[in-house]
Amino acid sequence: MSWLDALLTLRDRRRAAVLITLVARRGHAPREAGAKMVATAEESFGTIGGGNLEMTALARARELLAEGGGGPETLELRLNERAPARHGRQCCGGEVTILLEPLLVRPSVAVFGVGHIGLELARILSRQELDLLLSDSRAEQLEEARALDAGAATVRVHRAVLGEAVVEELPAGCHVLIMTHDHAEDLHLCDAALRRTDLGSVGLIGSSAKWRRFRKHLVEGGHPPEAVDSIECPIGIPDLPGKQPATIAVGVAAALLRRIHSPAANGATP
Repeated sequence: MSWLDALLTLRDRRRAAVLITLVARRGHAPREAGAKMVATAEESFGTIGGGNLEMTALARARELLAEGGGGPETLELRLNERAPARHGRQCCGGEVTILLEPLLVRPSVAVFGVGHIGLELARILSRQELDLLLSDSRAEQLEEARALDAGAATVRVHRAVLGEAVVEELPAGCHVLIMTHDHAEDLHLCDAALRRTDLGSVGLIGSSAKWRRFRKHLVEGGHPPEAVDSIECPIGIPDLPGKQPATIAVGVAAALLRRIHSPAANGATP
């Protein structure tokens, strides 16, 4: 598989990787400037020349993945018998500069309920670097969602009468926001989310009174209280002035993005 095909496949499979590029060559080296390869924690695709230079780049790429990414960085390597070499000597006589670019998995967000607030939230989140799923049981609500202007996000719109089945298929680390038109549907979605142990976060729109009722039902339904308390309700910024859908959506988006981009989240499974 070529490095480009590997990148596309890894993106679809939501796997983090590092793009390794030989950006400069001075003197003799196994590959020309521009040679590329892709590294994951377990695999590599393509080559920048083999030997010590490639193994050194792979080792550093995997350290970056283990550290949770970070920004691009460069390596300068000399290819002669006097240069330090952990993986065997290369005596080509030249020098190379290698660029390492971590390509982390984009955060995933699922919004259940595309009513007035959900649609405003979708407009905001569609402009972020996210994989965004918009789900509703009402076909008419999804028509407006499908008409959203294309932004930075990859947006999928899905009609589901039983949203619980959608929850079961969400990728690990997904952040779930529950805001449907039906409290019974909300409760079923909370129950389904609690049956997952690998979601990034779960938020429920509503008042404190609504949450007290939901919490009681969920605990009586067999969920441990500490697990139930992991659901955030109310969501957003409760003391943000204004009750208009767009205002509430701004608060929900701000709180979500702060969570997604926190140092703790960046070091965890996306």
